[in-house]
Amino acid sequence: MELLAPAGNFDKLKTAVHFGADAVYFAGKNLGLRAFAGNFSDEEIIEAMDYLHQRGKKGYVTVNIVAKDEDFEGIDDYLNLLVKANVDGVIVSDVGLIYYIRKNFPKLNVHVSTQANVNNSYSARFFADMGVSRIVLARELNLKQIQTLHENLRDKVEIEAFVHGAMCISYSGRCLLSNYLTGRDSNRGACVQACRWKYEIREVDKKDYYPIEEDARGTYILNSKDMCLIDYLPQLESAGISSLKIEGRMKSDYYVASVVNAYRRALDGYDNFDVLHSELEKTSHRRYTTGFYFDADDKEYLEDSMPIQTYEFIAKVVEDQHEGMVKVEMRNRFKVGDELEILSSDDNFLKKIKIEQIINEKGENIDDAKRVQEVVRINCPYNLKCGDLLRVEKKQ
Repeated sequence: MELLAPAGNFDKLKTAVHFGADAVYFAGKNLGLRAFAGNFSDEEIIEAMDYLHQRGKKGYVTVNIVAKDEDFEGIDDYLNLLVKANVDGVIVSDVGLIYYIRKNFPKLNVHVSTQANVNNSYSARFFADMGVSRIVLARELNLKQIQTLHENLRDKVEIEAFVHGAMCISYSGRCLLSNYLTGRDSNRGACVQACRWKYEIREVDKKDYYPIEEDARGTYILNSKDMCLIDYLPQLESAGISSLKIEGRMKSDYYVASVVNAYRRALDGYDNFDVLHSELEKTSHRRYTTGFYFDADDKEYLEDSMPIQTYEFIAKVVEDQHEGMVKVEMRNRFKVGDELEILSSDDNFLKKIKIEQIINEKGENIDDAKRVQEVVRINCPYNLKCGDLLRVEKKQ
């Protein structure tokens, strides 16, 4: 199965590749559903695809807004750019836009977005007959339903499904709450995630507001747990899923690294799942659920709005190891005497470094790396690679 990772910008794309993603999905500056991610300029799209293909990886570009007629004005220039960049697929939800691309840009592989709400074999066959190459299923399907769909469309289209990350409280992400409360259209890339806010109610004609208490953890009446399927990869494969999609184009480098690393190791046969479970706790997340895959009772269990994580991202390695010292870019403050843990895609994974020396860019020894994104050299007995990360356990 393909491991498909999110990339909100070029740095996150490189991180995803470094930690073992087979493919990444990202957006240009237009027509994507994450308007507030960094996203990619036209030049960066071409550069990103070159970077991916040189490493045997694939790249898919989101063109998944709910389109209006005015969105088609000038769209040919953008689609021609994607053809020129040799993207491996475009992720589209709007039927009109799918029709337009298939008719006028047949060289572009079309992947039907989860926003299209494909829940049954007949919908899938409709899109297959239009010439799409892949369908990203709605999150609301269970494993048995996915298997039936796959059996009914075997060899016609590939099936992609979300396996990790945030879940929208609305059906396949088609929500109007953000539009109603703030005027920012969630179906055109501007969602404010109003479902994550805290809410209160009051009785008509009374001034007092009352918290809506679902349980002792909070009053977040619309907020879902995060999805996590790392324990069920064989079952997903048996059901016919060919691409495992990780949510998170708005998430950090550290999130991308931690999650991709865990799933890559699981796919490659790493058998210590206690370590992998711990790995997924170390980055920002809400409590986990298997969502709708197994008709679990907790699939929509309401969750505290504040994410949790057990480790903090400290630094990113910016050059391969050299003579017992490694150059890193500071992301959070650290000092001489701290013990940092290595996050890497190789055998250095989970090894520790006791910080004994920090040298700044002037060649001076310092005790405290506290300047934002300062590049320093630190002692390191291991052969780290550019792109490896360092972290520290958070104090309780």
